Amino acid sequence: MVIDGHSLAFRAFFALPTDSFVNSEGQHTNGIHGFISMLLSLLRDHNPSHIAVAFDAGAKSFRNREYEDYKGGRDETPPEFKGQIELLQESLTAMGITWMQKDDYEADDILATLAAEGERDGYDVLVVSGDRDAIQLVNDETTLLYPSVQGVSKLTHYTPETVHEKYGVYPQQYPDLAAMVGEKADNLPGIPKVGPKTAAKWIDKYGSLDGVLEHEDELTGKVGESFRENRENAIRNRKLNRLLTDVDLPYEPDDLTIRPIDVDAVRDVFTRLQFRTLQDRVLKLASERDGAVVTTDTSSVLDDVKILDSLAGGDLKSWLDQAVVDAPEGLGLSLQFVEGEFSEAGVASKSEAVRVVAGDDAQPFLDWLAGETPKITFEGKELYKQAMRAGVGFGGEILDGKLAAFLVNPTGVPKRLSELVQQYLGETLPEADPNQLVSLEDEQTNFTASDAWFTKRATEAASGRLPDVTKPVFSDIETPLLRILGDMEHTGIATDRDLLKELSTAQGEQIAKYETEAFDAVGGERFNLGSPKQLQTVLFDQLDMPKTRRTKTGYSTDAQALEELEQKNPHPFLGALRHHRDATKLKQIMDSLIKAITPDERIHTTYQQTAAATGRLASTDPNLQNIPIRSPEGQRIREAFVTHGDYVELLTADYSQIEMRIMAHLSGDESLIDAFNRHEDTHRFVGSQVFGVEPEDVTPEMRTKVKAMSYGLVYGLSAFGLSKQLGISQGEAKDLMTQYFERFGKVRDYLRDSVARAKEDGYTETIFGRRRPFPDLNSTNRVARQNAERAALNAPIQGSAADIIKLAMIKVDDRMREAEMRSRMLLQVHDELVFEVVDGEFDDLETLVRDAMANAADLSVPLDVSVGRGANWQTAGH
Repeated sequence: MVIDGHSLAFRAFFALPTDSFVNSEGQHTNGIHGFISMLLSLLRDHNPSHIAVAFDAGAKSFRNREYEDYKGGRDETPPEFKGQIELLQESLTAMGITWMQKDDYEADDILATLAAEGERDGYDVLVVSGDRDAIQLVNDETTLLYPSVQGVSKLTHYTPETVHEKYGVYPQQYPDLAAMVGEKADNLPGIPKVGPKTAAKWIDKYGSLDGVLEHEDELTGKVGESFRENRENAIRNRKLNRLLTDVDLPYEPDDLTIRPIDVDAVRDVFTRLQFRTLQDRVLKLASERDGAVVTTDTSSVLDDVKILDSLAGGDLKSWLDQAVVDAPEGLGLSLQFVEGEFSEAGVASKSEAVRVVAGDDAQPFLDWLAGETPKITFEGKELYKQAMRAGVGFGGEILDGKLAAFLVNPTGVPKRLSELVQQYLGETLPEADPNQLVSLEDEQTNFTASDAWFTKRATEAASGRLPDVTKPVFSDIETPLLRILGDMEHTGIATDRDLLKELSTAQGEQIAKYETEAFDAVGGERFNLGSPKQLQTVLFDQLDMPKTRRTKTGYSTDAQALEELEQKNPHPFLGALRHHRDATKLKQIMDSLIKAITPDERIHTTYQQTAAATGRLASTDPNLQNIPIRSPEGQRIREAFVTHGDYVELLTADYSQIEMRIMAHLSGDESLIDAFNRHEDTHRFVGSQVFGVEPEDVTPEMRTKVKAMSYGLVYGLSAFGLSKQLGISQGEAKDLMTQYFERFGKVRDYLRDSVARAKEDGYTETIFGRRRPFPDLNSTNRVARQNAERAALNAPIQGSAADIIKLAMIKVDDRMREAEMRSRMLLQVHDELVFEVVDGEFDDLETLVRDAMANAADLSVPLDVSVGRGANWQTAGH
């Protein structure tokens, strides 16, 4: 069996969606996946004794010297295909499959040579190719397997009979037919007016192209005239489409026996490609065909670790002491808690793992857990909080495998330990079957011990994949922040339950009021205001309003569409509907907060370090970062976050215009930098520059426009978007942006160059080295590419802001501990920190927080910090 590597890989590439096949490093893998899937099917269905895959060695061959425009005009290779051939070749080597390429020749010539040599040596030959030139190789000994238009999953078998049935000529005559018809894919124009049927008729009559040329005067009509006028096309095409059968190759057919699969190499490359299912299929083939001792579970892998299930007391202490010496980088740790109490644990070194069960003999483990040696975990923050709730000490650095994987690829974060193990080790984590009924004796498993061992190995594998520039983000930002967030979540924030209930009741009354107003505005008939379908009927049929943008279910009724509709077609119904939606959203927030209050009358949010690709923290269960602050109702919600007990007031601190300051720093624009250094009202300064007036003459309207534009530019705002946001014409918006960039040219250059650099690198990078891959920056899909460009524009700025606030939190926490303060950090809301302050500490805490936040990063502009104080979150605002 000889396979056209490029042809089939391209078929696979276009048959499978690029977005569904991207590994943790942003490498697209759909062509590789489809090719290997097809290869496994071919091996299963045809069981060849000898096999080779041929690849083109480059974009040009000797045929380009014969005809300069050969294969000219083809679209450029999609950027998503970049790197896939090299990884496919590595995969083939691991699978024991010979592949070859030869400079100055095409893969077809290698196939033709191997087919001819195979026939000579008595082999039956299967040629697998999507190139019609390979039809000429078909004979009684050689069959062509040709992919269908559906891709590589279905192959048509071409024998001499099926070729003649389809084309009206025999295989050896097919190149003559193709020469006359032409081949668009190879940029070989044929004879105008000559199609396959005419060419086949002439070949049937005269035997070959040479025969047609000899009798060209007998060809009648306009088609005959066209042949005589363009005969050189056919002669050239026939010379170029002849496949060579005498290429000097490094292997002969006898050398192409299938070698045993290299299990370790397959695991290595398939782990990088994240082909879990394909890996299992290949390893199963290795076991069945080669007799290799491999399975898709981890029984053979676990042979590499000694699991100790009976150490306790002095023996456990001795083991832990020695393990710490042998693995100073940290021991793997898994923990289990039952009904809030410590139940059991696993601890692992490189080669041994211990299961520890709660009880008197577990004290050496608890001492180690409370000590300062590093612990390697998965979801370490949750383990840390569970330990605190159980009254178990948990000291030392917490190195988390999920965080390491997040920094390797922030869009492909493993949700479970088993996924981390599969992604970075290519192994299957042994787990208990949740549906399996087991006896009490069977329940005494070693899963905690093996989990600890896999956690250590997978975490170290993930952190080992971090670029050098990103390693400090893991060690100096995300890792120390984990414990700080755990403390904040454990502490929570005091809440006024009665006020929230009062606000929820009032909001419910507002909802009923706006509902009545909405129904009255359309005749009094009641319907479901939350139903898009019923809204469409009222808006576009009953009220006959202009249609909004089309959706799959009709016309859009989302907030943006209705806002635009109301601006151009004001109607009481639209106003009431908008108020009803706002009130409903506020009540949902209030009710979720009430539900989240725990018996200690506090709310304990959870911070997600791996939720946003930019590195920003996300707040969940409940989300305390989405409470609106501009509306009076949203401000009342903030009043419900209060102090309690010894804590007499709240302190809030946030950065002023941090993203604008980062853009000034990254762009190096002297005017902006100077304005920040002089502590000017930056939006007023920018307005004076853009509108050509003195700063004191900048009107509130001017300031609003430049403020919207300045922030919008960071998010890739277009003139169209700016015009909609400000309610001005696109022409005015475009002029505004032009004037802005004329005054701040380095900002324009930075924004343009940052996207260009990201396209070249494949990723963006923050000031501190946090990387975010963007495989879609070179996508052929225009929408996907433009979305990636907008995100890439913002990622370094927003990501740097996220890094800075995290560094500030670490500095603040360190200094508060050094000062032995009793006050506590409670919340982080993007650029804002909220603290709970004991009596007498406010002034010292304010000084500490201002200094730590202002010096969290060394920028070319100052980091200004605003501070407020009050009895609740709202009055503590500033």
